[in-house]
Amino acid sequence: MAKNKTTATDKDVLEFINEFADTEKKRKDSLELLAFFNELTGFEAKIWGPSIIGFGTYHYRYASGHEGDAPLVGFSPRKSALSLYVFTGLEEHAHLLRDLGKFKMGKACIYVKKLEDVDLRQLAILVKATINYLQATYGKNQH
Repeated sequence: MAKNKTTATDKDVLEFINEFADTEKKRKDSLELLAFFNELTGFEAKIWGPSIIGFGTYHYRYASGHEGDAPLVGFSPRKSALSLYVFTGLEEHAHLLRDLGKFKMGKACIYVKKLEDVDLRQLAILVKATINYLQATYGKNQH
């Protein structure tokens, strides 16, 4: 079984943001997201893999036997956009995206050019729903 590449590290989150965010605007948005997620989730931010800032963890196990740990929610200040890892990708949660604002979708990742493009109240609803779903599905043994 292949080892997961995206695991929690001991990298300093603020240092990571200052080094990884390629513009002052992306640094500012990242620091705002950091405070937003810290307050909303109550979990300490950790760097996962080379470039994801994650909050909380859950342990998953797929029918294939593949298993591992992942952050409940998170984000990354990538070059092209802020990547928000806050959506389950499930059809029954699609309505939570309706009033979010201006974004593009990946499979279960939301891409935002700048933080002002999204409604933070709606983002908070989306984040809470995702955490609730993951905890109900995989258990509340996160840390």
